[in-house]
Amino acid sequence: MSKWLEKQKKPVLPLYFAALVWLVGALLLPPYRLSNLLILAGLSLAAYAAGSRFCPTRVIKTEVPYATGSEDVDAMLNGIAANLDALHALNAQIPDTQLSAAMTRMETAGRSIAAVVADAPEKAREIDRFARYYLPEVVKLMRAYAELEKNGVKGENAAQIQRELRQNAETTAAAFENQLDALYSAAALDISTDIAVLDGILKSQNLTK
Repeated sequence: MSKWLEKQKKPVLPLYFAALVWLVGALLLPPYRLSNLLILAGLSLAAYAAGSRFCPTRVIKTEVPYATGSEDVDAMLNGIAANLDALHALNAQIPDTQLSAAMTRMETAGRSIAAVVADAPEKAREIDRFARYYLPEVVKLMRAYAELEKNGVKGENAAQIQRELRQNAETTAAAFENQLDALYSAAALDISTDIAVLDGILKSQNLTK
């Protein structure tokens, strides 16, 4: 989930105006007198204010993929996004429809997982192994499969690798979907509790049949 960060950038020109006042003023007014220093200080402040008026502070917006407030979580989510992008690109190279469908399920579940954690960074620890091992390993395996397809490798070993990858893809897709479902376990429990409490109140008030 991309977000926009705003950063204010103050112009440097007002500072140059203020410095110029001191430079020129030092030539016209002896700076060793307190009165002259006060005059120069006032003039430099006025120059800075005038420069700031004509050169206002700019607001620069920068789009960032994730901004959860935690550098570790942002790094994890960026890694997930990069691997999912790689998985998507590999999927486009694989003609096997069954395998491609499983990869699409993996990508869909993976992006939903990242979206959940982006909104609730405290859940990041629940997907640590998914982010650091399972997803990168899937990309590695699918890249190997894509290479076999691309190079037209034939033979018993190649056929066995392709067969095992096809069989594993469905299991992996289901595992990704289970990982997503697990992120909602606490929310499901809270909702069930709320429903039970509401149902109890309605019954106690004789508002249900």
